[in-house]
Amino acid sequence: MSVALSAVRTPQLDVEERLAPDLEQIVRDTLPLVGARIDEIAPCFYRRMFTARPELLRNTFNRGNQAQGAQQKALAASVATYATLLVDPDAPSPRELLSRIGHKHVSLGITEDQYDIVHEHLMAAIVEVLGEDVVTAEIAAAWDAVYWHMARTLISFEKDLYADAGVTEGDVFREAVVVRRTEESSRVVSFELAAGEGEEPLRDFVPGQYVSVGVVLPDGARQLRQYSLSDAPGEGRWRISVAREDGIDGAPQGEVSNHLHAHLREGDHLQVTLPAGDLALDTGSTAPVVLVSAGIGVTPMLGMLRHIAAAQPEREVVVLHADGHADDAALVPELLETVASLPEHGGARAHLWFSRSLAADPLAGRTDPRLAVREGRMLISAEHLPPAAEIYLCGSSAFLQGAQEQLLAAGADEERMHVELFAPNDWLLPTA
Repeated sequence: MSVALSAVRTPQLDVEERLAPDLEQIVRDTLPLVGARIDEIAPCFYRRMFTARPELLRNTFNRGNQAQGAQQKALAASVATYATLLVDPDAPSPRELLSRIGHKHVSLGITEDQYDIVHEHLMAAIVEVLGEDVVTAEIAAAWDAVYWHMARTLISFEKDLYADAGVTEGDVFREAVVVRRTEESSRVVSFELAAGEGEEPLRDFVPGQYVSVGVVLPDGARQLRQYSLSDAPGEGRWRISVAREDGIDGAPQGEVSNHLHAHLREGDHLQVTLPAGDLALDTGSTAPVVLVSAGIGVTPMLGMLRHIAAAQPEREVVVLHADGHADDAALVPELLETVASLPEHGGARAHLWFSRSLAADPLAGRTDPRLAVREGRMLISAEHLPPAAEIYLCGSSAFLQGAQEQLLAAGADEERMHVELFAPNDWLLPTA
């Protein structure tokens, strides 16, 4: 069995010591000022960087996220959030924030030299927006220290991830072949991938991880997008399930996803990275698992569930999933079939909620008491939560915040809740 890019929560992410007291005080004093203008600083930074390095927008950064401002908000909030955690002695450790960013960076093949590029244009943007009269040498030095404190920690963590994978830094892309294309619904298609003839099999992964996909679009730009692996690991094959997206106000939202829908067929080749991601099932544990998802957020949850069915069938698992139309919900039949395949005495069960009229019976005549389907919004209660369960959540920001509130109200342990948001700023999602 080949080695996955990272096992769950390894290698250790070691955050540096705190800033020097004088720098920490300057950051604490100026954080309200920088925070109030961060939404101006971020677009200024990207404008400066893409003017100087246009190849980064074409080949590394997702243009759709840039057009919608999502990537800009992600950068702005990550720096401001990190600074806040760094100077507040009562704040939680920034390890989780940095782990998520580090995994995403490795999935994109980010290398150490690119941190210098970001530093140059980010610091220039801070000065441009706030003014040279405001950003004194002392203030500039303090925020420079914040940036490099964060960057050094990430660089070290990412080096370890690359080393664990046995690859040169940034060398994460491989070529895969589409061996099967499956239309899962009117908007979702799955692609099963394998290594090309004579090539090393695709690497194993931890259930819940994702890969980045790179495609060259008609205008010549190479755009990247991340997709969760939606099946259990094994036999050198991966599966990604891709939702078609609609652009907003003419912005190129969903360029990669829509390109795959329109053009990728069985036998075609596809550029993919090694698996990454820290929302990964603890496969060494026997603790009960609760999988909470909505819409296409089902993909990493299905991968976890499929692994449990194949390798840990006695493990108790509760599936909580919300979707739209029952007759056009991607991967729901497979979700139900997998739960039904588990031993009846193992405690497996699934609760599904559909927001619109049930035009079709998603149970397809099943009478299995472990499967329950309802109309309306998801309502989580204590009966859905086995004691000491590890809880994994994936979906939109609004869904996840609502689900977290319900879980905590039902008695869930916040430290056992693991969240994945399908957005560039996923580390911003607050706990309830």
